[in-house]
Amino acid sequence: MISTVEVKKSAFTGLHIMNGDKGFSYPAALLMVVVISISLMTAQKQWSTIMKREREKQLLFRAGQIEKAIGSYYNNSSGGSTQYPKKLEYLLKDNRHLGVKRHLRKIYKDPMTIEGYWGLIYDGKGGIKGVFSKSSEKPFKIGGFPDKYKLFEDKQSYSDWKFVYEKKTEAKS
Repeated sequence: MISTVEVKKSAFTGLHIMNGDKGFSYPAALLMVVVISISLMTAQKQWSTIMKREREKQLLFRAGQIEKAIGSYYNNSSGGSTQYPKKLEYLLKDNRHLGVKRHLRKIYKDPMTIEGYWGLIYDGKGGIKGVFSKSSEKPFKIGGFPDKYKLFEDKQSYSDWKFVYEKKTEAKS
């Protein structure tokens, strides 16, 4: 079956050719754009959630590594006087010994902030005994932490997750 085609003349644009559907393709295209947009928004939200969970894992790993390195620095003090590092850079190259000791391979950036700078927790003598994220975002992870980080449960922001090396006190008998 052959469809009829109408030709109309417009004063402004010249000739317009209209087929028998009378504009059906425009609403269909518009509907398709709406459906694709909704699909992309849903996919973007899911991707954003996946990325935030991955950054949370990185936060736990990176800050945990810095915490371990602070502990190593503290426990490997020469001459029996223990001290925390005055700068994070001292974890990369500890010159207190005859040979250079490295407690940390590199200073990891805070994965939860754009700048990547850690908040620092000091002891009473100016030494760094821990780090925390400066992000005020609400965490996805609110439970199921390892025993070491049980205090992180139900915290309201990543900045509440404090990674602090506390010196071990020996039990006296």
